[in-house]
Amino acid sequence: MKKQRHDELHLFEKALNYTRVGLIITDPNIEDNPIIFVNKGFTELTGYEENEVIGKNCRFLQGEATESYSMDRIRSAIWTKESISLQLYNYRKDGTGFWNELSIDPMWVEEEQKYYFVGVQKDVTELKESERLLQMSLQEIDKLSTPIVPIRDDVAVLPLIGNMNDQRMETLMTNISTYMEQANEGYIIIDLSGLYEVDTYTVSRLLKVHQFISLMGKELLFVGFRPDMALKTVIIQDTFKDMNTFKNVKMALNYIDKISRN
Repeated sequence: MKKQRHDELHLFEKALNYTRVGLIITDPNIEDNPIIFVNKGFTELTGYEENEVIGKNCRFLQGEATESYSMDRIRSAIWTKESISLQLYNYRKDGTGFWNELSIDPMWVEEEQKYYFVGVQKDVTELKESERLLQMSLQEIDKLSTPIVPIRDDVAVLPLIGNMNDQRMETLMTNISTYMEQANEGYIIIDLSGLYEVDTYTVSRLLKVHQFISLMGKELLFVGFRPDMALKTVIIQDTFKDMNTFKNVKMALNYIDKISRN
């Protein structure tokens, strides 16, 4: 039976070494909650050998770019013996950084009547980099999707296309604010015809744009306000009834010319 138990433990440890993720076990019953077991995945991930980390707290993986907020969350989870999963920036033995997807779970061992902690580490640096590049691409798309185009000395047009979300609205306000600081045009035309939908959220944001442009001493005109948009809600109708709205840019330009002549 004893030999069978030993063989089972050996098989278990061998299986852990075949996993593609890092795995450690710490003992919170010993001062500073040191590591008592590491698998091969951990040594390959971090560059540290087993004898270099056994008996140490995992904080040696921390560095300059490791967020203190993440470490506070980990300490709190260990103190309360709760599971936690998060991504944090760690460092290998050679000093190179990597994004670590870390999961920590308390493990109650009935035979010993005490807790251990099991930590699983996975290198997600490539995924984080892909997310960063995607975010940068989306930001560039947002900038390109909210262009302000001067069409005459006194008029600039801003065509809106697709859907308006928080990110695009923020980009829109930033672009308008930057443009207004340098622009000489007295009129800004916002073309709504390319929007998939104008709901109450979009209307409330456009109202703020209208107020901002008015404060800058410019006049805002809306074009492309389709009948199906007006029928959506009473709020939309009430909001736009006091604004200058036109079917298309040509009609808006005719209105500007008429005002200029008078």
